[in-house]
Parts: sequence; C-alpha cells; structure tokens
Amino acid sequence: MTFSAKRHAKTIATVCLSGTLDDKLVAAAHAGFDGVELFEPDLIASTSSANQVREQCEDLGLEIVLYQPFRDLDSTDPEQFRRNLKRLDRKFDVMAELGAGLILVCSNASADAVTDLDELATQLRAAGDLAQRRGMRIAYEALAWGSTVNLWQQSWDAVSRADHPAVGLCLDSFHILSRSSALANLDEVPGDKIFFVQLADAPHKDMDVLQWSRHYRLFPGEGAFDLTAFTKAVLKAGYRGPLSLEVFNDVFRQASPVRTAIDAVRSLEALAADLDERRTPSRIHAAFIELSVTPTNLASAERALTALGFSRAAKHRSKPVAVWTQNDATILVSVSTDAAEDDSTSIAAIGFETDDPSRVAAAAEGLHVAALPRVVRPGEADLPAVAAPDGVSVFFVSADRDPLDWRRDFESEPSINAVFDGGISGIDHISVTAPFDRYDECVLFYRSVLGMLTEEVAEYPGPYGLVRSHLLRTRDSSGFGVALDGPLLRRGRWSPGVQTPQHIALTTRDIIGTVSKMSSDAPMLQISANYYDDLQARLDLTDEFVSTLMRHNILYDRRAGGEYLHAYTTVIGSQVYFEIVERRGDYRGRPVADAPIRMAAHVAARRGKATSNSVPPSG
Repeated sequence: MTFSAKRHAKTIATVCLSGTLDDKLVAAAHAGFDGVELFEPDLIASTSSANQVREQCEDLGLEIVLYQPFRDLDSTDPEQFRRNLKRLDRKFDVMAELGAGLILVCSNASADAVTDLDELATQLRAAGDLAQRRGMRIAYEALAWGSTVNLWQQSWDAVSRADHPAVGLCLDSFHILSRSSALANLDEVPGDKIFFVQLADAPHKDMDVLQWSRHYRLFPGEGAFDLTAFTKAVLKAGYRGPLSLEVFNDVFRQASPVRTAIDAVRSLEALAADLDERRTPSRIHAAFIELSVTPTNLASAERALTALGFSRAAKHRSKPVAVWTQNDATILVSVSTDAAEDDSTSIAAIGFETDDPSRVAAAAEGLHVAALPRVVRPGEADLPAVAAPDGVSVFFVSADRDPLDWRRDFESEPSINAVFDGGISGIDHISVTAPFDRYDECVLFYRSVLGMLTEEVAEYPGPYGLVRSHLLRTRDSSGFGVALDGPLLRRGRWSPGVQTPQHIALTTRDIIGTVSKMSSDAPMLQISANYYDDLQARLDLTDEFVSTLMRHNILYDRRAGGEYLHAYTTVIGSQVYFEIVERRGDYRGRPVADAPIRMAAHVAARRGKATSNSVPPSG
C-alpha cells in the first residue's frame, strides 16, 4: 500500500493548537498543512467574521476541509428533531460563508438519543436532504461514548441504511481504537462513503473514555495505538480524502502553536514513511556519548571516569575534547566555557553509527527536523547532525574510515589515566529529562528519526512529584536505549532537587566485581539501610546476598525471567551521574520502583546526610 502526500492532503483540527484562531491558522500554514478542520468554538470566539476567516485561509493557502462539531442531531422527540434540523440549517449558512462543504455530525451521547437504527437512518436521511439542497455533505461519526452508536460498525450500519449521497462516515482512529474495535472489515466499506478520516494516537489508559479522549490524545507515533494498521485499512477501502489530525491534549493547547504544528506535520510524514516502509536503517549503533563540562568541574568528571575504570585514549586535534574508553564504552568529554553556571554538566550529544549517515540525516530533515549548524575546520569530519527536542545533539557517523568517521578528528595519546579494567563493557542507555511541553515530541523524534522502539512506559512517585518515564531502544543487536524522564505535571517553584537530571548507564557482566575494584574515594551513591530491610522481606533473599548488596550500595530487582542489579555515582557537577548495570537473564526495561530510592539518596548526598553501608577492608 502506497501513501501519497499528493493524493492525501495533510490537515489539522484547530482544536489541536493553542492561541486564538489567527494564531492557529498561521501556525498550520507555517508548518505546511494543506487545510484545517475548523473547530466551532474557535470561530465563535474569533473577532473575525466567517467571510474574513475564509479570506485569511485563502491568503495562507489553507482550505477549510471540515466544520465541526454538530452534536445531538437525532432525537426521540419529533419536535426537538425539527429544531435540530433548523439549527443544522443555520450552521450551513455559516459554512457557506466559510467556503466549507463538509460538517461533522457526532453520534448522540444524551439520553434523548434514538435507539432504533431504522429511525436513526430516517433522521440522517432527512438531514442529508437538507445538506444536499444547500450543497453540503454530512460526515457521521460514532463517538466512543455515544448512547446508541459508539462503534464504527454501528455508524456504518446507520449510514448504509440512510442510503443518501450527502451522508457518509467520519472515521476517527481514537474512537475506533480506544474501543478495541476490529479493523478486519473496515476495508469493505466503500471508499466513496468514507467522507473524512481523523487520526489521533493515545497512551493506553484504564479510565473513562470521554476523559481519555478530551485530555490524552497524541499525534501519530507518540502513543500506543497502531495508526499504521488503521490507516492502511481506510486507504485499502479506497478513501481519497485528507488525512487529518484531531488531537485534544492539555499540554499541546498551552504550548507554542508553531512548534506543535511542526510536530504534528512530522507525525504525518513519519506515518507516511511507515506506510511506504521507508524506515530508518536497522543497524544504527551508539558510537559515543558526549559529556559537556566546565573548566571548574573537569577534574571531578575525570576522577569519576577514572574511578569507573575508564582511561583517556585520545584528544581532538583542535577542540578541548578528549576520548575516554573502556572496552566498548566510549565517552567524549568536552570542555565548555560558555555555560550559564560554573558547575554545569550535561549530556551534550550522542553519536549514532550507521552505514549511510548522509541518508539518515536527509531522512531526518524530511521529517522537519532542523539540521544542526556547526563550525567545521579544514580537514575535520563534517558530520551531519540534528537537534533532538530534549536538547541533545544527534550526530550520524560512519563505521568505516571514511570522511564521516568521527575518529579522524582525534589523535591517540598514552593511557596515562588507566588504573584498572573495571569490567564496564558498554553503554546500556542514557536518560534525559524531556522538557514538559516537548515530552511527546521527544518520543516521536526517537521513534521516527532513529527508528527506536518503545520498551517500557511507566510512572513513579519521586520526592518532588510524579515522574513519567519512556524507555526506547534501537533495533540493532546492541539495543542502546534512551530513557525520557520528566514530571507528570509542570513543576512549581519549590523543587529543591536537580530539576533536569541526566545519566549514563554503563553495562557490566559482574557488578559486584566492578564495584569491588573501585578505590575508596570513588563517588558512589550511598543507599539507605531501610531499602535493604524492605528488599529482603519483599523478595525473600538470603542474608549473605543482601549483605553483599548493602556493602556495595547495589540496588536489586527481580522479574520473571531476569534480574537487574545497579549502583549509582553521586551527581557530577550540576545534573549528570553514572549508573552501573548488570542484567541477568532476560530482564527488560528498568526497575522504576528503585528510582525514588536513588532520588532520595541523591538528595541526602547533596545535603551531606549520606551514611555509609560499606564494611572496612579486613586487616
């Protein structure tokens, strides 16, 4: 099945965006949409007349493809139905001024809804006659919470019984997929009877479907619904109209409308790539992580890496950047002199190794991801790079010794810092704090640009509020992960913790051996003895094993099929810390229940209240 942007216009409902109607229309046009669904409350609140809105859309190159919503058309009371038709006729007056020819009619969600489908079809036919006389059409939609009609099959039954050329279906992915409605027969609906298609993703929620719909919808690729299968089904049926986004989301409706609109159009482009199977390469491997520090905290960062068993292996030919390695784990340490704070540290970049870096970068730009401007000196590798929404720079590098091999810019140097091999074998994942307004945009970025797959989505309580976490991994055998963490609600002023923590998780096959080799001044995080008392009671572990964990400040989790052992360093500089991870068996995801323990321990360390569980060496 081929998705053609030329055949299917890209449109967006004004309800998706924040601001006034003027703001929304300008943002939609700037992002490259072909048209809009005009949400009636936006028009009612506007100071522009319907004619002026039409003229503004024409000037912006936007078509008003749908006017919505019209609620509670059908009625068990004949007089009320007559009044509803009169109300519909008035809306057709407005649509004529707007230059819109299609109206969305929702299934009735009130107690007055018609229960007999033949009677409902009769009323739809009467509405169709009115629409036809006015040169309009009706797209009938099954609301997931409708009183009589709440499944797409029921809406199609009513429309087919009405058998009117001006009455067709509106298929909304949220209303269909939130009810787990089967898609098996969707492609059997005649394409010319599908008047409109609305796309919305969403996370899985066990809650009232109306509240779920009104507050938690997402753009395609940001949630858990299979929008690819849904869209394939409607296209297979022969639908030729716009693919439109209708997303009710509290965060989007208070964020920058231009940025949200660009994210929205990116979601449609990513969906198109999925439909055409134009996916990112399966082999995309994390070659390095770049840690940015200031001159003030360079020494503490180097001491931490040395304590973990890393050695300094190379330096950049012209920039203050050094390469630190241990087996397959590579960390670049760059020194920045323009940071806002003297103790600033951050994960500045990820280098992804792929067979064709230029093609991957071009595909990213095709998804409306801005290329990262860089200063490249003569003879240096001109590495393509883009900016992730979380503030991390993403470089695409070659696996071979060619012009896009990042290693060409570095000179080897003696490993003067090498003390021991700590057993660190690679990098399991990094975690970054996604900006509150861009959290879902970040998910779409890593899925669409890098082809990463969601491994785990979770929420957990921290000392300063609820935190949500979304772990994604690359498709290649290394399975490098990016964990997006962030507050579930926008934080207030009182938040004495590290507000935007980041960390690098290092893998080892023997965490006890790795931690045992470290010197006594290694910046390891001290974990409360209370944790180990609870751990032993909860998992029925042996005294000896718990004592070993406690002595080395190692946290532990067990699930069916695997175990996860991990230890942390204190925060280096302003916000970055390290984690050492040993996975046993087939342990997937992260033990998010341990996150509040780690957070409280970091608070205690900053306040100087940490207590040591370590046992002094004998002798």
